[in-house]
Amino acid sequence: MPLSSAPGAGVASLFPLQKSNLSDRQLSCCLNPRRKNSKIVRRDFKPLRSSVSGESRSSVGVDVPFPGDYDELLEQAKRATELAVSDKRQLMEIEFPTSGLDSVPGDGEGGIEMTGSMQLIREFCDQLVDAEKVTRTRIFFPEANEVKFARKSAFEGSSFKLDYLTKPSFFEDFGFTEKVKMTDRVRPEDELFLVAYPYFNVNEMLVVEELYREAVANTARQLIIFNGELDRIRSGYYPAFFYPKLASLTKTLFPKMETVYYIHNFKGMKGGTLFRCYPGPWKVLRRVGNRYMTLHQQESMPSLKEVALNILPSS
Repeated sequence: MPLSSAPGAGVASLFPLQKSNLSDRQLSCCLNPRRKNSKIVRRDFKPLRSSVSGESRSSVGVDVPFPGDYDELLEQAKRATELAVSDKRQLMEIEFPTSGLDSVPGDGEGGIEMTGSMQLIREFCDQLVDAEKVTRTRIFFPEANEVKFARKSAFEGSSFKLDYLTKPSFFEDFGFTEKVKMTDRVRPEDELFLVAYPYFNVNEMLVVEELYREAVANTARQLIIFNGELDRIRSGYYPAFFYPKLASLTKTLFPKMETVYYIHNFKGMKGGTLFRCYPGPWKVLRRVGNRYMTLHQQESMPSLKEVALNILPSS
């Protein structure tokens, strides 16, 4: 039976690193990044508003420019999330590279990329969540070890609730983990769930689907998937024959999801960027000097294959 939300909870009041065997020196570099196009600073808490007063939807989000740094990116993602919540969206996706705004997955070492995501998640939540609602926000990391790492690093001193999706088992070295029952993790007062990069183990997204089904659907809660690399599932990276449950998410979970903020870069002579900031259209951009030129735009998300093989080469 789905868990019910706390009495009186509503959308207006809202608003997890992978196995990290990093040295203290590496951790210090990750949590104080000096990457190109990055500038991460702490901000005061700001409440999430349920409506946009005095501004037309056409002037907010539709013509958002490609961000110049991570400060601007986080501000855009925050605004896009606020607008999606005001439009009653419950399941949301935020996806962007963490090794630099012009990077692609794999440019950075996996653990360091996840550490970067952890710091950016903290910054994002600090901006999005009203200080009075921090304890009603539950952030899920892939496993318990990541929660311990987060509490000693990016989330040190934070009142956000930190939790995990899976826990190691005796057969962890063979890719097996113990399933965590979501109904045992969630509390009635929880209002917002944010799931951090659930892609290291294929079981993680299946647990996310359970979290949505059991604790979000038919409630006033929201769930945000942050840097989940869901394109792996969309593109068939995991063959349906071997991963039928994972592949089925494209028909069950993904249609319910709104991608509120998204950046995916394509390298090469005919490279470019697929960019979206809710509620604006999906845009294919190409960098020319210090500016980004729009080559193509449409209302629905194009596949990465379509962008790489059709849109970019013809532009």
